[in-house]
Amino acid sequence: MEITKEEIAQNYKACLDSVNLINVLKKKKELTEDEADTLSRNKAHLNIMLNKDYWTDEDLQPLKDATL
Repeated sequence: MEITKEEIAQNYKACLDSVNLINVLKKKKELTEDEADTLSRNKAHLNIMLNKDYWTDEDLQPLKDATL
């Protein structure tokens, strides 16, 4: 199944939403258990998405940085 340019753009936007959430959570001194779980799930999501082979000219560096 082929993915459309629109679907790639939508997936990239979702990844950037995860990046933004991860960055907000990383700035907190302490995380609740729920926040720590959210952080973990969003990092896992980005790792899955980074392994997709359909990316074209999207800047994947923010996604990589957020998973560190």
